[in-house]
Amino acid sequence: MAYDAAKDQEIKAWQHENGLYVSLYQYNGGAPKVQIGPRGYQKADSSEGFGKVGRMSLEEMGWLFGLKEEIRAAAKEGMGK
Repeated sequence: MAYDAAKDQEIKAWQHENGLYVSLYQYNGGAPKVQIGPRGYQKADSSEGFGKVGRMSLEEMGWLFGLKEEIRAAAKEGMGK
């Protein structure tokens, strides 16, 4: 079965002040899954760029862990749709 972008639904997304994105996706009515990344940053020409997460700072990890209950609640809500 090939990937179909129309079946991939973003339930909710969060962004850390350092540019780290965390999002919750559901594909074709399946179980919601957490995506960590990409990381946004400003390029030298002032345009916005995106890259892999790679390593996270302890501050970012604390922020992510602090989202745990909010992510769970969004996933539960997403399953009800």
